Amino acid sequence: MNKLIKRVLSITIVAIILLFMIGYKAGWFSAGSKTEGGPGSGQQEVLPINAVIVNGYGLTDQIVATGTILADEQVDISPEISGRLTSVLFTEGAAVNKGDCLATINDSELLALIEKNHYVLKLAEEREARQKALLTREAISQEVYDKSLTELNTVQAEASLLNAQLQKTRIKAPFSGIVGLRQVSEGAYVTPGQRIATLTRTQPVKIEFSIPERFSQSVKKGSRINFTIEGNSRTLGAEVYAVEPRIDPRTRSLTVRAMYPNKNNELNPGSFARVEFSLKHLENALTVPAQAIVPELGGNKVFLYRSGKVKSTGVSVGIRTADVVQIIDGLVEGDTVITTGILQIRDGMPVTIDQLNRMKP
Repeated sequence: MNKLIKRVLSITIVAIILLFMIGYKAGWFSAGSKTEGGPGSGQQEVLPINAVIVNGYGLTDQIVATGTILADEQVDISPEISGRLTSVLFTEGAAVNKGDCLATINDSELLALIEKNHYVLKLAEEREARQKALLTREAISQEVYDKSLTELNTVQAEASLLNAQLQKTRIKAPFSGIVGLRQVSEGAYVTPGQRIATLTRTQPVKIEFSIPERFSQSVKKGSRINFTIEGNSRTLGAEVYAVEPRIDPRTRSLTVRAMYPNKNNELNPGSFARVEFSLKHLENALTVPAQAIVPELGGNKVFLYRSGKVKSTGVSVGIRTADVVQIIDGLVEGDTVITTGILQIRDGMPVTIDQLNRMKP
């Protein structure tokens, strides 16, 4: 009998607990009556959001690339022959003109050979003149005269060769520019290709940058670019003067060079440049903030504010920048697009606008 009573009590207790849990979830035990809008009324919570009013304005599609400032001309000053450096005639960091002698190499041996050649040449010229006179009187054969003429031509060629070698002992500036730091001292033995200094022309300078392959048809000779450099917030303009005729197969990019006058020498070769190249300009583009776009399978959508509630609509996008996205289809000017709470809202949900802005360029 006791076992039966215990079993009945256990079943009764379990049933009471289950009823209590069901009633709690159903709200049987909520305090007070359910008034509209109050706690327990069953109405959805109104979410505060930020939104923007869509309007048209000018939008420019741009490529942003990293570039390098290059000298217009730059060359290592080095000797063509081996020898002892007898003089350095330039000042480090100074401007020089094309043809200025920058350094000389010991030429004493060449000068001696040139002097010897001078006497041999004089003798050959006199011999050729005598033989020519005898030939006109038919005192010698044509063969004898030709031999003397050949000797004269040979000595003259040797003279030209010695003068050319002498010129190589004078190291001259191939163009006007600024000489860099000296790498050798007077008295050093130099060899062909050894750098004595670097000559650089910095007026104008070149800006070299690369663009993705898909934009290769948009950049042509004469196109304008804007660029900035480190330490200078001013935006500078340059003109494209050359485009590489082939795509780099490793990077799938096209190398482009532009020219900047650099009249005040404010740009140094080797500097980093941030290049902006405009592809096209739209006069009346509808845009929304980038964070308002919701990607979905097969396209994109945005959430609109309509009479206090959320309404989603599909959109077609165009130009993308760092901050905004162009809307080609799906919106009209004056639409109010929600920009915050994107992950929380859904169609038909009541919302209230906390902050309303207008799209600005």
